[in-house]
Parts: sequence; C-alpha cells; structure tokens
Amino acid sequence: MAVVQPGTKPPGPQLRRTLGVRDGIAIAASSTAATTSIGIGMGALALYAGRQTPALLIVAVLPILGIALSYARLNRTEPNCGNGYTWVGRSVGAWPGFLTGWVVLVASVVFMAYTGAVTGSVILQFADKLGAHTLFGIALDPGSTGVSTVIGLLALVAVTVTAVTGVRSATRLQWALLVFEYAVLLVFCAWAVVAGDQPFSWSWLNPFAIGSAHSLAQGLVLAVFVFWGWDAAFTVNEETRNASDASRGGFIALLAMVGLLVFAAVAFQRMMDTGELVAQGPQALTRLGAMLAPEPWASLPLAALMCSAFASLQSSVIPTARGALAMGRDQTLGRLWTRVHPRYGSPAAGTVMIMGMAAAVAVLAVGIPRINLMILTAVNSIGLIVSLYYGLTALACAVRFRGALRDGPLEAVRGVIVPGAAALALFGLGAFLAYRYATMSDHFAVSPDNGWFMLLIPAAFVLTGLIAAAVAKWHRRSPYFGTGRGTDADALALPMDAP
Repeated sequence: MAVVQPGTKPPGPQLRRTLGVRDGIAIAASSTAATTSIGIGMGALALYAGRQTPALLIVAVLPILGIALSYARLNRTEPNCGNGYTWVGRSVGAWPGFLTGWVVLVASVVFMAYTGAVTGSVILQFADKLGAHTLFGIALDPGSTGVSTVIGLLALVAVTVTAVTGVRSATRLQWALLVFEYAVLLVFCAWAVVAGDQPFSWSWLNPFAIGSAHSLAQGLVLAVFVFWGWDAAFTVNEETRNASDASRGGFIALLAMVGLLVFAAVAFQRMMDTGELVAQGPQALTRLGAMLAPEPWASLPLAALMCSAFASLQSSVIPTARGALAMGRDQTLGRLWTRVHPRYGSPAAGTVMIMGMAAAVAVLAVGIPRINLMILTAVNSIGLIVSLYYGLTALACAVRFRGALRDGPLEAVRGVIVPGAAALALFGLGAFLAYRYATMSDHFAVSPDNGWFMLLIPAAFVLTGLIAAAVAKWHRRSPYFGTGRGTDADALALPMDAP
C-alpha cells in the first residue's frame, strides 16, 4: 500500500461521501430489524422473562444508551469506518482493539447465516399459504433448517448484489421496506392492544418480578442482541457528508426500536398467554396476524417479516464489509478487503467475501435440525459477543476522555461515568452467564440448552480472534500493533478492482 503525504489527495477510488442522516437511519433501522426481532424474538424473550418482557426490554436498553453515547462521543473525535476496532485499539490496546473488530466480523457473519435461514423460512411459510407444500419430492417445511437454508442462500446472493452496487442505492430500497414493515407492525400491534383478551397488568413493567437472576441475565443478553444493529450507522461515517449524521442516524434508530419493541411486547401479551407465545417461537408474528384478521390480510405481518429479514441481511453485509476494510487498511487483514469498486465506490471484494463466509456457516448450521433451535443458539452466542465488544468500546470512551473528570460534573458523567458504568454492566453480565454456562451441564451436546455448547461458540470467536491477531502482528507485521491507531480514510491509496 502506498502512503501519501499529508494534505495531498491519494490516487485511486475512495469511499464516497454521499450519505446523510436519512441514509444512516435506514441502515441502522434495517440492521436492528425491528420486525424480525419482534417476529422471532418475542417467544425467546418470554421463555426467560415471562410476562415481564416489556420490563426486560426497558432495563436492557439502559446500558445500550450508555454505549450509544460512547459511540457518538468517539465518532466526533475520530470518525472511522472501523469504529470500535479503531477506538479500542487506540485507547485500550491493539490486542483488545483487534479482538473488537474480529468478533464484530465473525458475529455478523453468523448473524447473516441465521438471518438467511430465517428469510428462507418466511418464504416457505408464504409458499405453504399458497398451497405449495412440496417441490421435486422435497417437503417445503418452514421449520426445517436445511430447506430454509437453501432458500436463504439465494437471498444472500441477492442482497450481496445490491450491496456491491453502492450504499445509496441500498438505502433507497431499505427505506421502502422499512415504511411498509413498520406500517404493518404498528397497525397489527395497535389492533392487538385493543382487541386482546389477556388482561393488562402493571407487573409487566416490573423487572423485579422476573423469576431468577439467571433468567434475568439470559433475558438481558437476548435483549442486547435484539437491540444490536443501531451502530451500523457509524460504519458508514466515512461516506456521510458530516460524521455527526452517523450519530443522529444511530440514535434515532435506537430510540425508535425501543418504542416499537416495548409496544409490541405489550401487544403480543394482550393476545397470547406466555405458554402460547413461547410455543409459537419464530412464528409468533404470523400467529398474531392469523388471530386478528382473515386472509389475505392475515399474511401482511408475514410479508412485513420477510421485508425486514431481507433488509436486515442487506444492512448487515454493508457495515461488516466496511469494518473489514478498516482492518485491511491497517494490514491486520489482507489487501483483498481494501478493494473498492471503481464505479460504485463500495468495498466490493469484501462484500462478496462476507457473503461467501455467511453461506458457509449457514451450510454448517444445517446440523441443527429445527430452525427455532438454530435461532436460539445463534442469538445466545451473538448476544454474549455483542456484550463484549460494546463493553470494550464504552471502556475505550471512558479511558480516552478520562480528563473530563476535571471538567465538571456534567462532562465527567457524559465522558467517563456513563460509559464506564455501561462497560461494567455488560462485562458483568457476560461473566455471570459464562459462569452459568460452564456449570449448568455435565456433558457436551449440540443443543441450545447445553451450557458447554453455548460457551463453546463465543469462546471460539475469541480464540480465533487471538490467533488472527498473532498472524497480523508477527506475520503481516501490521503497524497497528505498534501504535494501536487506525489508518485514516484519506491516508492510503486503496487498490482498485479490475474494471
């Protein structure tokens, strides 16, 4: 890579600054995937929180708001598409910084793999409604991980093509999908609140009514996963006209997500008791539509769920490829990740690589036969990893702005105390669950209720990250491990793709 002198414009294609607040909102809101989280997550949350799911969501968002404040403050001083990887590396250390970037990359790949299968399952549910139950002698079972994965792989290819052609075109599609799915979600949830026959109780908003500390901790990790994605807006801050637009987009998407999730939790509980909600699992939103309306209107929530899953797939590959681009610029990953398409100005090679890895993980996950078990496994594992990298980023904020302790109470709270408290909360949550997983099972089994299996997946994320960091430090001889500082977007001439 050729380094240019400060103040000169490097040759070659660069990420293009064409995005605004609306684009950031679209990317963050699509990545959080409210409809998908509600459609497939309410049953899992109810499994641990019972009727206190609305309270659990409110409690879970408190540390997330602290993380969001940390992201915004760090982004103002150092906008970089690597965000947490860059900020943690500079403020805490190169090894934790690399680990932050690595676990985001791996967790996003796993997320795309399971979301692809979810998308396939939703498409198969539509096929079932249309009377298509078999194809070439194969049962089109929406609950089958194998069949759902095959359909999901086709969706992965489609979203990769749209992501390669540029963020701007992708966000236009995402806005259309968001408007439709949010409209359907709000209408059906409002209808459920009015028409439901389950009596409302203020205890639904009482987190102390949750059965046990383990249930609370497990539910909080699931809730953290549900909120995950608002930070996708910060990965395109080098493509926004103003870096503060990324902060505003992320905050708006997060606050909208909180309101929608709590409202939806109340709506679902007005229509179904806890047993039915848990039993419906990833088909809870489809069940809600069927309970409220006749066909074809009952299929609208299913259509909204399909739009949400598709948008979430697309919005996941966009920030993941840009995080890998930042790591490639620092030579902690290979040069392939830095290839920017000369026409579309997007990291095309990295985008295709992300899709390929997600497809490979999806194929491996076929070993978990039922899609609801696959979802629970992925959500638990990713939730722990998200807690780790969110906590590291908040810690980086507290360390970098520790001088704010001398600037008065308000600055101390904003710059150090809130980020530090958020980091401690997420680290404590992760440590408690890791201990619970290590002690809850006396044998290993590939099952979401086996503690050793649930601990193995996030442990593998971290272990592979440490190995990759060692390769970057001693084989690639990345300067990042000498300084901990990320490469600025305008400091390198990025290699072009062949026309």
